[in-house]
Amino acid sequence: MEIVKFLNALPGACAQGLIWGIMAIGVYITYKVLDLADLTVDGTMATGGAVCVMMMLSGHSAGFSLLAAVGAGMLAGLVTGILHTAMGIPAILAGILTQLGLYSVNLRIMGGRANQSIGVDQYELLVSLRWVKDVPFYQNPIFVVGIFVLLLIAVLYWFFGTELGCSIRATGCNANMSRAQGINTDISKILGLVISNGIVAFSSGLFAQYQGFADINAGRGAIVIGLAAVIIGQVVFGKIRGNFAFKLLSVVFGSIIYYLVLQVVLKMGLDSNDLKLLAAVVVAVFLAIPYLKGKYFAKPVKRGGASNA
Repeated sequence: MEIVKFLNALPGACAQGLIWGIMAIGVYITYKVLDLADLTVDGTMATGGAVCVMMMLSGHSAGFSLLAAVGAGMLAGLVTGILHTAMGIPAILAGILTQLGLYSVNLRIMGGRANQSIGVDQYELLVSLRWVKDVPFYQNPIFVVGIFVLLLIAVLYWFFGTELGCSIRATGCNANMSRAQGINTDISKILGLVISNGIVAFSSGLFAQYQGFADINAGRGAIVIGLAAVIIGQVVFGKIRGNFAFKLLSVVFGSIIYYLVLQVVLKMGLDSNDLKLLAAVVVAVFLAIPYLKGKYFAKPVKRGGASNA
């Protein structure tokens, strides 16, 4: 019976993993591409959902509401970028300041309420928890979000192959060398943060539609989930040689694996109140694996001798 319940929960876990995988792509851009620690994500994850839901409650379509959510996320990333580059505030502190301010902003967006709901019966949603099973495949959230993921990866793969995208990658790789080559690294950092938080807000808008409401605390711990997806994807698929698009796809797979692990642990009897603790442990373990593997399981290097010449 427990196995049947677990199998029934798998489609929902996969759909949720795909949605949060989009958010993890945004985290990947700042954490891996831009080499910045951006804590704006926790605030932006709530902002995107709040804007999307309130726009739909005002009578706008789901698609237009998602675009508005992306715009709001980009503005949040712009604020963090300006605080970091124009005012000299370290990236991690700039993200914390923006995240702190977004809490009040999100409350104002939602009319002073901690949450706002939208029902699938009253509004035409793009994705919904109710459509995980027993619906045509084109309505299934796994199919719909999967299409969004592929389109997003295709656009990012194209963009980061352009001159502007390469300047962002170069800034994250070596800012000093980039400046020596004439790249405006401040603009690159701001643009990277804008793109990243726009993607996070897009994921948040989808997630708000999926669960049927926006919550002021929706983004709490989002950065941990994003890092978990990035690290899991890197550890599991790191040895497979692939281009930039495959690296982005591995992040999404990492998010799906993360939520599947959560489902397994929950079915084993873990209290749902301990999920944040579990997330922290999972991230710590996967972060430690590359280091421990290199320290204790790496093959010793032979040194000196004519035989090694």
